[in-house]
Amino acid sequence: MLPVFWSFRRCPYAMRARLAVTIGKVAVELREILLRDKPADFIAASPKATVPVLQLPDGGVIDESFDVMMWALRQNDPDGWLACMDADPDKVDSFFEQLDGPFKHHLDRYKYASRYDKDTALIHRQEGAKTLAEYNAILARQTALSGNHLGLMDFGSLPFVRQFRIADPEWFDAQDWPYLHVWLTAFLDSSLFAAVMEKYAPWENGEKGVDFPQEPA
Repeated sequence: MLPVFWSFRRCPYAMRARLAVTIGKVAVELREILLRDKPADFIAASPKATVPVLQLPDGGVIDESFDVMMWALRQNDPDGWLACMDADPDKVDSFFEQLDGPFKHHLDRYKYASRYDKDTALIHRQEGAKTLAEYNAILARQTALSGNHLGLMDFGSLPFVRQFRIADPEWFDAQDWPYLHVWLTAFLDSSLFAAVMEKYAPWENGEKGVDFPQEPA
């Protein structure tokens, strides 16, 4: 039995979990869902009903994306994504607290302004942009947010930076963040990104999920 990996393609949390599972080549049964039509089996696995959710063969459940990343990479980390965590865990923890806390707060209220307060969308864009400017400054000094090569901090944040850009690509691309633009573009053009963004039909009750990650054609 493979672990069952519940996912939604566009969710940045599920995306970063898929990135770690893919780079680690950890076999799972992927079940793509629609967030507007969540299967009963998915809700039963994790009552909070947010992706990603990983059901382990022993009955354990991992339902935080960062924990799924760590689960996969602790099994196999061929590109050394965890080097930054091993070198300075407090720094990595602080990075993710800021990313998943204040930055995600501003991202949601900017990108999904119609769900919140449209009049404050640009304020949230301005606040989120401060974090992106900090990322650009880091990337001006070193190859990656994680250090001298791409790692956990990069692939944990890239899906969210991608979302920030999607809200207004023209505005985003006009910002004076040259190192950030190169960093993000390289990710979007990568074979790894293409692999984790493969489209799959939504899982239906009684079906077997998709073997994931897929072997290259």
